[in-house]
Amino acid sequence: MKTLKVDIKKRCGEFILSVKFETSSDRFALLGASGSGKSMTLKCIAGIEKPDEGFICLGDRVLFDSSKKINVLCRERKVGYLFQDYALFPNMTAFENINLICRDNARTEELLKKFNIEGCSALKPAKMSGGQCQRVALARMLASDPEVILLDEPFSALDNYMHTIIEREIMDVLSGFDGPSVLVSHDRNEVYRMCGTIGVMDNGSLIDVQDKMGFFEHPATVVSARLTGCKNITALTADGFASDWGIQLELPSGCSAKFAGYRAHFFEMVGAEQKGKPNVFEVEVERVIEDTFSRVICFRQKGNKSESPDSLLTYITGKDTDAGDVKFLRLDPSRLILLER
Repeated sequence: MKTLKVDIKKRCGEFILSVKFETSSDRFALLGASGSGKSMTLKCIAGIEKPDEGFICLGDRVLFDSSKKINVLCRERKVGYLFQDYALFPNMTAFENINLICRDNARTEELLKKFNIEGCSALKPAKMSGGQCQRVALARMLASDPEVILLDEPFSALDNYMHTIIEREIMDVLSGFDGPSVLVSHDRNEVYRMCGTIGVMDNGSLIDVQDKMGFFEHPATVVSARLTGCKNITALTADGFASDWGIQLELPSGCSAKFAGYRAHFFEMVGAEQKGKPNVFEVEVERVIEDTFSRVICFRQKGNKSESPDSLLTYITGKDTDAGDVKFLRLDPSRLILLER
């Protein structure tokens, strides 16, 4: 099993890309907002972009080493790259796009059949649907017999239904692939389903790398917590007062956390007799949003005058909950996400 080792730096506009990780059989995800450096990292691994310093190794092959002036050409790296915009040649048919890489008619026919796109063989990208284009791009990627697979937001141009179908097909490919793979995404559910290890990118830096379960249960930073889907985050004072939320929290003895987070579906409705107790909000509902299968209640602690956007909290509950009945909410201190930065 080959291991991909990456330790690079590159100036990218207003920030320095600084990434260090290694992965082998475990699917690795780079999760972050747009512009955080995720795609640039993939381009450096593939050889499309050149880092300013550092090294990239795949097994015992050095793909890039600034100290030794090694920079293997993109076409010689044996990297399979699936672009978010497919990057198919518009003047070529599906068959020609794939055959350009493997130069083997039988192998091309085999890949067309594998991804159920034989009917698109003579079509050019402009005549194909998004799902068909993605399948052609996936087949072309495998035609190169890659030693590492890079997936750059491969579902961003697909509708929900086709997203589900193509995601399953990619997971089938990865499950049968004997090598490292890296997925770039900003979708927490996507990386949860597809990857075993997650690294958070923020402003060019890889700031939090954990196994999947650890990442979602104990994110290390505010940025990580938000990316896991935590909608409620507050700054904390030394005595445990949630300054954005406007309530006193019960915290573990000796807690030095600077921030706290709480997931929107963990609140519990309590009676008026709990008013004034730690961890209890007297609710002032500001907005109710009807989601597909849930009700989203946006609220503040009654009387909270903070102008922070984090002073507005989110409570996600069932459709059977009447927002008018939500008077007091309690958070379970054992479910608090405590963050140092």
